[in-house]
Amino acid sequence: VQLVESGGGLVQPGGSLKLSCVASGFTFSWYDMSWYRQAPGKERELVATINRARGGRYVDSVKGRFTISRDNAKNTVYLQILSLKPEDTAVYYCNVKYSNVDYWGQGTQVTVSS
Repeated sequence: VQLVESGGGLVQPGGSLKLSCVASGFTFSWYDMSWYRQAPGKERELVATINRARGGRYVDSVKGRFTISRDNAKNTVYLQILSLKPEDTAVYYCNVKYSNVDYWGQGTQVTVSS
């Protein structure tokens, strides 16, 4: 299993980003996919999950600003982030639980600052 995130960067408050995660090593369309984030000095937290039917669930703090989506033909899961806030600054990780094991990508840094 391999997960490779991209799309992070330095963005001003109010800006937007679209993160991508390309997956390999398993049948992508069969599995729920999630995005987590870890801010400096804080624990990693679940941000959003998308199931096989493309239904998304979100932590309350990001509802209305974050949208998770997937393209099964490209083995890719996305996280669209709008109206970025300084408190969104974190490393964002893609996750899949495969055979009861959590797999993670290397993460992509999102920094929100003026």
